[in-house]
Amino acid sequence: MAAEIHSRPQTARPVLLNKIEGHTDAVNAAVLVPKEDGVITVSEDRTIRVWLKRDSGQYWPSIYHTVSSPCSCMSYHHDSRRIFIGQDNGAVVEFLISEDFNKMNHVKTYPAHQNRVSDMVFSLESEWVVSTGHDKSVSWMCTQSGSMLGRHYFTAWASCLQYDHETQHAFVGDYSGQITLLKLEKQTYSTITTLKGHEGSIGALWWDPVQRLLFSGASDHSVIMWDIGGRKGRTLLLQGHHERVQAVRYLQLTRQLVTCSADGGIAVWNMDTQREEAPQWLDSDSCQKCEQPFFWNIKQMWDTKTLGLRQHHCRKCGKAVCGKCSSKRTTFPIMGFEFPVRVCDACFDTIKEEDRTPLATFHEGKHNIAHMDMDPSRGLMVTCGSDRIVKIWDMTQVVGCSLATGFSPR
Repeated sequence: MAAEIHSRPQTARPVLLNKIEGHTDAVNAAVLVPKEDGVITVSEDRTIRVWLKRDSGQYWPSIYHTVSSPCSCMSYHHDSRRIFIGQDNGAVVEFLISEDFNKMNHVKTYPAHQNRVSDMVFSLESEWVVSTGHDKSVSWMCTQSGSMLGRHYFTAWASCLQYDHETQHAFVGDYSGQITLLKLEKQTYSTITTLKGHEGSIGALWWDPVQRLLFSGASDHSVIMWDIGGRKGRTLLLQGHHERVQAVRYLQLTRQLVTCSADGGIAVWNMDTQREEAPQWLDSDSCQKCEQPFFWNIKQMWDTKTLGLRQHHCRKCGKAVCGKCSSKRTTFPIMGFEFPVRVCDACFDTIKEEDRTPLATFHEGKHNIAHMDMDPSRGLMVTCGSDRIVKIWDMTQVVGCSLATGFSPR
């Protein structure tokens, strides 16, 4: 009796390869070690662990190092094997990992912040470590001298960071929902611009220096692509998550965006297609279709002897409409709406069936995802979160991976 063999899976999805358990508190960051079967994790349990895959197929810690304060984030540079750990007490600690990944030596401790370090990037080119913290600041320190080079304060907690090594521009997301672009210099800085578009705190940023695109995920469940290089203020809104977005990664070669949310949602967005900007919502005192007054338009309500209506907005044209004139719901992926949203009846009639073809795929990670890292050259992804579990995924079914990605780790 012969079993039927399918040449490929019926449904392309991430494949869970390994689960790493052992932490006693939330795992705040996990990174894949390039060219090795290894993962580095940092946790609220104050440990830094380097896990290597053994012959049994299981991951075991080859380095288990405890520090004085909970570990909040990290930046690992594989070529130099230097690792920087952000801590809850505001310090950044630098270690050097041995070639065999069995030993880790302390190098320096940097007094970077007065409160929890939220994110950081190490730049080998400038020998700087740039970090953000809950003391509402971004700081940049010299890794050769250990001295503070500069600091800038915000009006809200600084939550995440990306850094362009070539131009020394820093993108800082904060809890107010803003992203600030700074030009960092030794002992000074300048504020270039502030990006506003999210309605909740920024949870993750990713900068692609090749296409000069910035991607942001936030607690408003949305993802925004900011076309920095185009210099025309072009933005694309992507909506498909049902919880706060906490991890984003753009794969430049395949033009795909991978995003993860707190409820375990994993989304893969096709960015190699023509997309349209969602319109700005228009303001009006009456429905821009039937002209019935909204409930705050007292004068028109009195003149027409009618009750005011609640205001809604069509996601396709942006017009202010009443519920009767916007009774339809539809997906509209070309504008980033991967689940049904409100549109006015007139716009609904213009949307063809082919316009509803999805431009993203959605998958279930089945655990809280607070951080994610990818190695596109091997098609691997690692996720971690508050459930203390680290998961390693094979993403080759859902992401077009190639050994020629030119991927460089953070």
